[in-house]
Amino acid sequence: MRLIECVPNFSEGVNAEVIRLIAGEIDSVAGVKLLNIDPGKGANRTVTTFAGEPGQIVEAAFRAIKKAAELIDMRVHKGEHPRIGATDVCPLIPIANISMEETVQYARGLAQRVGEELGIPVYLYEHAQPDKTRHNLSMIRAGQYEGFFEKIKLPGWRPDFGPDVFHAKHGATVIGARDFLIAYNVNLNTTSAAEASALAADVRETGRKVIENGKPVIIPGTLKSVKAIGWYLKEYGFAQVSMNLTNIGLTPLHMAFEQVRASDAKRGIEVTGSELVGLIPLKAMLDAGRYFLRKQHHPTEVSDRELIETAARELGLSQLSPFRPNERIIEYLLKR
Repeated sequence: MRLIECVPNFSEGVNAEVIRLIAGEIDSVAGVKLLNIDPGKGANRTVTTFAGEPGQIVEAAFRAIKKAAELIDMRVHKGEHPRIGATDVCPLIPIANISMEETVQYARGLAQRVGEELGIPVYLYEHAQPDKTRHNLSMIRAGQYEGFFEKIKLPGWRPDFGPDVFHAKHGATVIGARDFLIAYNVNLNTTSAAEASALAADVRETGRKVIENGKPVIIPGTLKSVKAIGWYLKEYGFAQVSMNLTNIGLTPLHMAFEQVRASDAKRGIEVTGSELVGLIPLKAMLDAGRYFLRKQHHPTEVSDRELIETAARELGLSQLSPFRPNERIIEYLLKR
């Protein structure tokens, strides 16, 4: 079986009925396995994960994007997370027996269909975007929904598919093909979004821009293949460093956690726990468990269950809600 994972992010994290109806469109496609629905009230955003064979995944994604455009009104949307549309981003990820090149073709086919049949402006990103000057998601999303009414008119920002007019109700969407990433938030004992943003700049690969001798200078962050922003979430009552780990071979989960904690200590802030958004590969949890056992001078030749329990405990993954491996580890979900 060729297997693709799809992880669309919808700009609705509060209205349970809207989330249910969008998920129902995904679930209506035979052969598609709906793995996880992860709503966030503060971000006002739901991350949905499903997997299946390529043609079925494209159909399920199309139906979900169509339903989101019908139900979500971006004119009244407010949330902490950057966004440009009802379906803000929809990546396809090769999981088994399919190449990235093949996945790119499915992503482009989906993008063309969304643009032509639904009349939604679509931007390609990551591997699906042939123009490397606009393949980065944060570059595409710069200006957000509010700024896109003018941005879409610029010659360099015409959509890849669909109309070059920004629709006020459903906005635009970004569709692409990418490698597996982990969406991961580290919780802080501060309510300051400014402090969280400074910490995010400490660790993200792109770092921060400063002025030295009257000239702008980029100071890189400490973590490779990491994107990060800082925010305050009213629903939690504290700030977070919100990260995307785009290459867990270069920067694994535990390294991201430890680096944020080290930067926190320098700034007099403490890490209180962390939050996984969506799913995680088994290897990431096992590697984290071994890391923390070594750090504590304990044997690492233990069961997978003990490694996972160690990782979850040391990372504080149950601070906000119980971490259940059978619901969050992708290999376990695919076997169910």
